[in-house]
Amino acid sequence: MVNFSNLIQDILIFGLPVIFAITLHEAAHGFVAHRLGDNTAWVQGRVTLNPMPHIDPMGTLIMPIVLFLATGGNFLFGYARPVPVNFSHLNHPKRDMIWVALAGPATNFLQAFVWAFAMYGLIAIGVQEPYFIEVCKAGVKVNAVMFAFNLFPMPPLDGGRILVGLLPWKQAVWFSRVEPYGFYIVMALVLLHVINAIWMAPLMSLTFELLSLMLSPFEFLLKP
Repeated sequence: MVNFSNLIQDILIFGLPVIFAITLHEAAHGFVAHRLGDNTAWVQGRVTLNPMPHIDPMGTLIMPIVLFLATGGNFLFGYARPVPVNFSHLNHPKRDMIWVALAGPATNFLQAFVWAFAMYGLIAIGVQEPYFIEVCKAGVKVNAVMFAFNLFPMPPLDGGRILVGLLPWKQAVWFSRVEPYGFYIVMALVLLHVINAIWMAPLMSLTFELLSLMLSPFEFLLKP
């Protein structure tokens, strides 16, 4: 049974980091595509920091809430409206596909670093309000999860698009045919805990280690 006071608390803590994580992830795809020759997302107003154009009512709101309530907070999954990209309009479609796909996860990794650095800064100036520290921790966690999950090498996830761009033409064409079924394959692997075991757990561990290494020069901020 869900504790609704805890649910509200979680929404207040995770709400802002999730909105930033989704908005900047999707806008980054569109911005890089625009810079590399495809204006589809730009013309449709998807290269924006306004979260509303990126929100999918079912994937961003209804599905996560229903799953959270149904599983008592033990399982959460959702998605935003994919940014439209016409890869044939890119200057070098196969190569530029990699950069467009990589832009989203890269933005999440950068946000994880910024949230962690913000937490260091708050501690350094003596902020003792737990809410702000918890929001920063949530920002790190949400973006680390989005970074790792989206790099899973299965289209339509970003990792799948990156792999298509890296493979030789023949193998790339064959692998890209998986995309219409990719979402269902990924969902099945999530429910079977396969992705967590073989991908999320090791990559999340590596992500946190890399963030720790990048933040190590600033650890003096944590000292009294």
